[in-house]
Amino acid sequence: MATLLLTGHRGFAGQSILSHLRDTGAWRAATLPDKFDIRSPELTSVLRAIRPDAVLHLAALSSVAGSFRDPDEFFSVNFHGTWNLLKALRDTGFGGRLIYVSSGDCYGAIAESTLPVGECVPLKPRNPYAVTKVAAEALCYQWSQTEKIDAVIARPFNHIGPGQDERFVIASFARQIARILAGAAPPQLRCGDLTVTRDFTDVRDVAGAYLALLRAGRTGEVYNIGSGRETRVGDVLAMLIEIAGIEVEPSTDPRMLRADEQRRVVADVAKIEKHTGWRANIPMHRTLTDTLEYWKAKVANE
Repeated sequence: MATLLLTGHRGFAGQSILSHLRDTGAWRAATLPDKFDIRSPELTSVLRAIRPDAVLHLAALSSVAGSFRDPDEFFSVNFHGTWNLLKALRDTGFGGRLIYVSSGDCYGAIAESTLPVGECVPLKPRNPYAVTKVAAEALCYQWSQTEKIDAVIARPFNHIGPGQDERFVIASFARQIARILAGAAPPQLRCGDLTVTRDFTDVRDVAGAYLALLRAGRTGEVYNIGSGRETRVGDVLAMLIEIAGIEVEPSTDPRMLRADEQRRVVADVAKIEKHTGWRANIPMHRTLTDTLEYWKAKVANE
């Protein structure tokens, strides 16, 4: 069985992918040691020991707010860490495929006239995190052309599901509702702007998309990963409340509002479907039910 090296395996998506690999048995999963720094000069030795047949590169700093506080560290990890990985792969004679996981945030401000946003829309990143992803994308493309590394670039949009950190909007809603159900909080819910839309995809579907790109993506190409559906954040909250079976009073927290909020987002996912046959298929209701159950269990142990 071929070995897939997963960097960033401790993160939200990484844990879901490891679970997906265990369920499907398509690859033997390998990971870097816990707390291993992707920038380490020891990476070459670690790769020699693993001898991966393919690499899914998730390791990155991902907080937009954090990137404004420390852009140097974000650029060091997200760009130079990727550069270090590419060099280590070259130096160990790697001949497989690298999937570089970028972000839909690379598009920046998206004009509504361009929706759904396709891979050919010019990138206009609006925060240091997104800038580091754009830079690393360009690096991977360059290496696919000049160093003959079989690199494919994935741009996932908002993915949600059990295991996500409460810093993210749907996980925050689910945790707050779980605490209300447990009697640990009054029936009030803090939220930001509920009128904005996003393209939400179950993280388990996203895991399937990465494996589809390993199988059938094309070298040097960029692929959006999303549901292709535009959903109001307020509608997601309403569905969560309905699943929970409680009455909750949402209240807007000014600290959760962004002056430059992107009003609408939806991804054009025709390219990944055409090239690989992948499409998101987990219903939103199941995603939210599983997410709420995850938080109910977590709150019970707090």
